[in-house]
Amino acid sequence: MSKLQNLIDARYAGTTPRALQRDEPQQSNPVIDTLLSHRSVRAFQATPLPDGTLELLVAAAQSAASSSNLQVWSVVAVRDPARRQRLAALAGDQAHIREAPLFLAFLVDVARLSRVADRAHKPVEGLDYLDTFLMGAIDAALAAQNAVTAAESLGLGTVYIGALRNQPEAVARELALTPGLFAVFGLCVGVPDAARPSSVKPRLAQATVLFHEQYARTPADCEADIRDYDRAMGDFNRSNRVQTQPQATLSWSEQSTERLRTAAGLRGRHRLREALQFLGFNLR
Repeated sequence: MSKLQNLIDARYAGTTPRALQRDEPQQSNPVIDTLLSHRSVRAFQATPLPDGTLELLVAAAQSAASSSNLQVWSVVAVRDPARRQRLAALAGDQAHIREAPLFLAFLVDVARLSRVADRAHKPVEGLDYLDTFLMGAIDAALAAQNAVTAAESLGLGTVYIGALRNQPEAVARELALTPGLFAVFGLCVGVPDAARPSSVKPRLAQATVLFHEQYARTPADCEADIRDYDRAMGDFNRSNRVQTQPQATLSWSEQSTERLRTAAGLRGRHRLREALQFLGFNLR
């Protein structure tokens, strides 16, 4: 079996799309192999990154698409151990934030264009609309994913930190963010610890997420796929010994519904609108 076929089978855990179930080699290249090999890494060596790595990752990030080339995002690189310790405490006390030698905080940044407009003595009413904030969040995500792919192509590991939104005002103080800046997520980057390896996590079957021409499947059509995925994730959790985590004893369906069952499950993010207003985003 080809390397590509192994990667596809691992990603779908037994639900490989029929069009990809072929004996002959599929079209592939190192970029596709890197993408299909992605896994979240939460165990890092203390090894510092080589000089120039940060700048190379940011160059890759800035090579992502940007809506209207407005580039309403920025990134703060955090390498100071004490600051990473404080950020870890604000983001659910996640040990990998402390361990990774580099932590990147990706920001929505409308402050830069506000300054540009101020210098030109021109109004920028469009900065106050939800679409502009959404544009910044999307641009930041596209940029970060480019950085992730670049990092993984270099043999580095990464994991996103959405919990940076748990306490946005405190994060803003820690990163010295001025009005018009908002940390949408973080990213740990470092050399994976081979003694604590991570595995490729299965995803939902393509039939559950891929539609042709229109969103044509009913919820009932997906029930068998969801049951299969619950079993695949159960196997993944057991084989990766994550059953010591309370939520890991639940199926994917149970974890997902429990995560969103109440506002408390959002872990502070239910007050995002209030935090955005405090940080200078008067969205319309």
